[in-house]
Amino acid sequence: MQTFIALLRGINVGKANRLPMADLRALLLDQGYDKVVTLLNSGNAVFRASKGSPAEHASAIASAISSELGLDVPVIVKSAQELSTVIQDNPLDTHAADHSQLLVAFVQNASTLQGLRAIEQLAAPTEPIAFGEHAAYLHCANGILESKAAKALVGKMGQAATTRNWATVLKLQALANKGS
Repeated sequence: MQTFIALLRGINVGKANRLPMADLRALLLDQGYDKVVTLLNSGNAVFRASKGSPAEHASAIASAISSELGLDVPVIVKSAQELSTVIQDNPLDTHAADHSQLLVAFVQNASTLQGLRAIEQLAAPTEPIAFGEHAAYLHCANGILESKAAKALVGKMGQAATTRNWATVLKLQALANKGS
């Protein structure tokens, strides 16, 4: 069995796309996933599966959410190893004393990162942005709400990505390591 992390985009933000985490856990268990654990209320789940690629799981979960819950939300799935690589590859970790100010943008396919490069021009001089093999990293030193680059990343320019702050990424890794 391999451990995976599902990251849903745009869940439980405002009044749109409401999805209780108990419903997400039940849906994943019904899909045959094992040891399902959710984190926070923003569409994070760690689960185990005996076969399948992250992309296959992402497609299956998105399809199940659409057909069974009536929500069309992008789903990105990473293996526990891919998540570890995202964490190891982060060149900005030391810049972020406040982990809530460091965003990680996850994409399903690495080629999608190229489309996020346009966000670089929106980053303020105090906002380092970096691109790794599996994710993009943005440190919003003045806060996420004040950052034009962060707004673009979570908005239309970043539609193919979903973001998590560094604290959440580390919590997901801890859950994934527990399930391994």
